[in-house]
Amino acid sequence: MEKKRTKVKKATKKEIEEIKALFLEHYPDSVTELQYKNLYELLIAVMLSAQCTDKRVNLITPALFKTYPDPVSLANADLDEVKSYIKTCSFFNNKAKNLIKMAQTVVENYNNEIPLEQKELVKLAGVGQKTANVVMIEYAGANLMAVDTHVFRVAHRLGLSDANSAVKCEEELSKKFKTDLHLLHQAMVLFGRYRCKALKPECEECFMAAHCRTSQTFKV
Repeated sequence: MEKKRTKVKKATKKEIEEIKALFLEHYPDSVTELQYKNLYELLIAVMLSAQCTDKRVNLITPALFKTYPDPVSLANADLDEVKSYIKTCSFFNNKAKNLIKMAQTVVENYNNEIPLEQKELVKLAGVGQKTANVVMIEYAGANLMAVDTHVFRVAHRLGLSDANSAVKCEEELSKKFKTDLHLLHQAMVLFGRYRCKALKPECEECFMAAHCRTSQTFKV
């Protein structure tokens, strides 16, 4: 029999509070899996992680950070040499260009210090709203939400958002959760990465089973 798609019911205010509490219970001290020692390294790692796994980025960055330990060294780097360090990363050509441009701007406009303000971070080459938010969340514990592919998927499966864009989804989640956004962002990342996966999600005994809309998506 042909399966018919049904409209997924959005989470109620009560359900949103329950979902929030469950995430905070299961991921109370969640942080990024990217490896870094300072704000400069964190920004680079987050820039490289766009459409690339954290595991891959963590393999790339040690040698990169050793060769370019600060914005000045990276600002004066040879493009092809930077590419050679990150060539196993997705979109490495554009990322290499952006890394150097980012460092040059930091040297020229920010006295060699990475700015820890969202509105200033987004002025840097290769740094969009999501990247800026992730940096602020991780380094400053800012009450911000950032939406990557995992957060986007989880938000839809739990009825928290039906937005078609990451920016809109971010707005909806920020409005609904209001507080503890930095913890909730990383909780949703980890939940989506290891349990609520795109393919073959581990639904058995999932602590979010009561709130999952995936089973409502199709009916016979």
